[in-house]
Amino acid sequence: MSINSIKKSMLNLTHKCVKYGVRALYYIGTYIFKPKDNIILFESSNGRNYTGNPRFIYEELLNQGLDKEYECVWALINPSEQEIPGNPKKVKKSRFKFLYYTIKSGTWVLDSRHLYYLKKNKNTRYIQTWHGTPLKKLGLDMDYVNMSGNQDIERYHEDFKKNSADWQYLISQNSYSSEIFRRAFAFDGEMLEIGYPRNDILVNNNNKEYIDKIKIKFNIPRDKKVILYAPTWRDNEYYDSGEYKFATKMDFDQMKESLSEDYVLIVKYHYLVKDPIDWEKYDDFIIECDANWDIQELYLASDILITDYSSVMFDYAILRRPMLFFTYDLEFYKDSLRDFYFDMFEEVPGPIVENTTDLIDEIKKINDEDYEAKYGMKYDDFQRKYNEFDKGIASKRVVDIIKEK
Repeated sequence: MSINSIKKSMLNLTHKCVKYGVRALYYIGTYIFKPKDNIILFESSNGRNYTGNPRFIYEELLNQGLDKEYECVWALINPSEQEIPGNPKKVKKSRFKFLYYTIKSGTWVLDSRHLYYLKKNKNTRYIQTWHGTPLKKLGLDMDYVNMSGNQDIERYHEDFKKNSADWQYLISQNSYSSEIFRRAFAFDGEMLEIGYPRNDILVNNNNKEYIDKIKIKFNIPRDKKVILYAPTWRDNEYYDSGEYKFATKMDFDQMKESLSEDYVLIVKYHYLVKDPIDWEKYDDFIIECDANWDIQELYLASDILITDYSSVMFDYAILRRPMLFFTYDLEFYKDSLRDFYFDMFEEVPGPIVENTTDLIDEIKKINDEDYEAKYGMKYDDFQRKYNEFDKGIASKRVVDIIKEK
């Protein structure tokens, strides 16, 4: 064995000793330290950004002036890159301060599963907000898994059950979700059927003044209509664990040629997508989102949504604006990757297309035809089923729970 190989082996061994030594101290700390009711730990998108349900719950705390009463802590992968209003503590995920605050926080507010090695104190309240109404099968309902190469479905199920066993509260957007969550997460805690906190602004701020502020904030033209393209990620197209490719068959040259006179296109990746796409040649047509832009604000700024198998459709429906479904790989996706809970062809309130030419035609028809006349009844049914609990007060309801001692 070479000297370099020996050095590398020793370095790896040292890293492992430090890692497991820290975790051992962490587990001891969960028994020694008691959580404090006035400390709240927030995390969005596994620490990748400041968005979603946790963001809007936190901002409701600010609106009520409760940041003076509570110590708010945000767990982030890159704390220096996140601008967060108020004066919260920002801690780097998986580092010492992060572990300390998982022990000391009286409340956790997360929107995804927590790290497998975290141990929640029995006196800490865990409010799991989740991140969408399920379209694709998830959790224990999945018969197979292929996420970043992970195909061990039994291990996946066990990890999920262990994780969800820590949740005291789980937020639901509709009765449909409540039923699925109970089964798919093996959840037996309190289901908060209050709608999603992140959707409060869609209910309360759907007005020109607020929308203009968003367009100014993101430098979105106000003299053109705005199309938001928000596809999901593909389980089997990835670079590394949790880092997925931007997969699409959309012809952006054709889109620009046909639509750029009247429209701009915002391309919003799923937060798991890690692709450095060069959009320079489309700079007068395509607006690439920063990963930290909250999609709820982009919903309000847009006139049309293009998506595929993403749960963005359920939130966007609150606005009752046109939706188009660009599903170029529908049969493959359904048969080979994930089963669906519902029949897209029967339920979605908009056209389903498989190529860019048809997509452009449908966009142009929105101006030429009465979209409401064609899809209005479907939209009524869709909203009744999936926006059942979205009343614009979800953030307040969660803050009320946090204030309960």
